[in-house]
Amino acid sequence: MLVLSRKSLQSIVVGRTGGREPLLKVTVLEIKSGSVRLGFEGPPEVPVHRLEVWERIRAADESEDPAGGPVAPLE
Repeated sequence: MLVLSRKSLQSIVVGRTGGREPLLKVTVLEIKSGSVRLGFEGPPEVPVHRLEVWERIRAADESEDPAGGPVAPLE
C-alpha cells in the first residue's frame, strides 16, 4: 500500500504516466472533524465507488452466468 500525506487542495494522480492525462486525479477538498472530503476527476468510463458499493456490485456480477443472465437456482 502506498501511503501519501496531502494537505487541503493538494492532489495525487493515478496511472497513465506516458499519456497527457492521468487516469484519475484525487484532490483533498476538506479536512474537518476527523473526516476527509475527496474529489475524484477522471474519464466517465472509469468508475469510482466506495469500497462497500464496489463489493456489492462485484458480488452481483459473480452471481450471474457468463452469458450475463442470473444463475438458475439448484433444485
